[in-house]
Amino acid sequence: MSYIIAVSNEKGGVAKTTTSLSLGAALVESGKEVLLIDMDAQANLTLALGIEPDKSRRAISNILLESATPASVSRETGIPGLDIIPSNSEMGMAERFLPLRENYQNILRDALRSNGLYYPYIILDCPPFLGAVTTNAIMAADMLLVPTQPEYFSIHALKNMIALIRRLRNEGNPTLTYRLLITMHDRRNRTHRTLSEQLRTTFGNGVLQTVINTDTKLRESPIAGLPIIYYAPKSRAANEYRTLAQEVIQHAQETTQQPA
Repeated sequence: MSYIIAVSNEKGGVAKTTTSLSLGAALVESGKEVLLIDMDAQANLTLALGIEPDKSRRAISNILLESATPASVSRETGIPGLDIIPSNSEMGMAERFLPLRENYQNILRDALRSNGLYYPYIILDCPPFLGAVTTNAIMAADMLLVPTQPEYFSIHALKNMIALIRRLRNEGNPTLTYRLLITMHDRRNRTHRTLSEQLRTTFGNGVLQTVINTDTKLRESPIAGLPIIYYAPKSRAANEYRTLAQEVIQHAQETTQQPA
């Protein structure tokens, strides 16, 4: 079975898409095949890989609204071993019409687990709100990865994320785990250091050891249409995402039968 990671936070601007892309590339570099799925109508993950959303005739919306198979919608990127199911403008309708479908919360999970599609890792890049699309992603996930900037509003949004985790565990995904990832951290900023320590005190092992610090190369890489691992392979951010990939692999091995 694939190990499915949903990357989500109700707060926008906390590096969800950057993390989805960079983690996926780091896993590929470590020898894993990865499928990225862009769940966001803004299609930033699709754009970050140099794909024009308006030219993607088949996308994640076809799975959610028309029961298309993932294999019929996925496409290769310019990076061997890294594939994507893109998003396009039709994804804007999913939030409205998805709840009208029977057993809608499990549509993505059923599609990913019952169509002979196998990637060791599947990463779902979620929109910045906790609606029907995000619910679908988390119900399909083995692990919820929550990028969290060490700022007040980002941390405050965790309250709703934790409530959603508890609800979805009760509604059909009892083995769902979660990990917080501190992103956009400025080591020179006293507030960032203080809030990061508070997060670790409050959530303990729920916070990943890896920290993603601010790095201008991360902002440049989407313009080049490349993950940071390939755009600036020796940068600090690239090495941090490599460390994150190893931590995620270890977590997957400890919680499932995922092979090394």
